[in-house]
Amino acid sequence: MIDYKQTKAPKTTITRDMTQLTEQVGNVYETVAIIARRSNQIASSLKRELDAKLQDFSMPQEAIEETFENREQIEISRSYERMPKPTLIATQEFIDGELEYSTNSRDEALK
Repeated sequence: MIDYKQTKAPKTTITRDMTQLTEQVGNVYETVAIIARRSNQIASSLKRELDAKLQDFSMPQEAIEETFENREQIEISRSYERMPKPTLIATQEFIDGELEYSTNSRDEALK
């Protein structure tokens, strides 16, 4: 499992030069599709990880009516909220060349 907490992705959105992003693939739409696909993978991975950690705090049905604060549960949730968003992590991975992808361009198929 990848440790997304150690990523060097920015925590806030920054402006990117699209010409630099599209140099590897050559097409803006394919670049966005690659980053979006990876972002969805990261988001689902983070969700599974967070759900597994919060599962320890789940209550039986009878106790759901009683709401109480659990500092550890709140801290876990806050740590995930402070992490960079999946799109920022995926974009950073793409820029750093850490993503493996294949493109099935129409022009290549016609050759």
